[in-house]
Amino acid sequence: MTPKILIVDDEAHIRLLIEQTLEDLEDEGVEILTARNGQEALDAITAEKPALVFLDVMMPMLNGFDVCRRVKSDASLSDTYIILLTAKGQEFDKQRGSEVGADLYMTKPFDPEALLEKAEEILGL
Repeated sequence: MTPKILIVDDEAHIRLLIEQTLEDLEDEGVEILTARNGQEALDAITAEKPALVFLDVMMPMLNGFDVCRRVKSDASLSDTYIILLTAKGQEFDKQRGSEVGADLYMTKPFDPEALLEKAEEILGL
């Protein structure tokens, strides 16, 4: 089965930056998908079952916390590794991310190399 990564952010330039950061993984057979808001993210996660999701917190329709909570409470999706990405680095937000089941919490601006390394680690590449 082809491993998939879903990049979710309402800002196009952030989606593109993450996509470009991870594009070398496509040579390893990884499929990279994107979504622009929480509802698109939830639909894509349900349909595509990505192994890894880079999920923005502050988005229209459904925020990242809500998406994460729904995914982690669905037994068929609970293995999905979710990294919350946000400009909000306060301890309260990190704690909330943990409460909704996020596997990791990274703040923006992020180090692209760290993002790539984490993706490779999670996918076992």
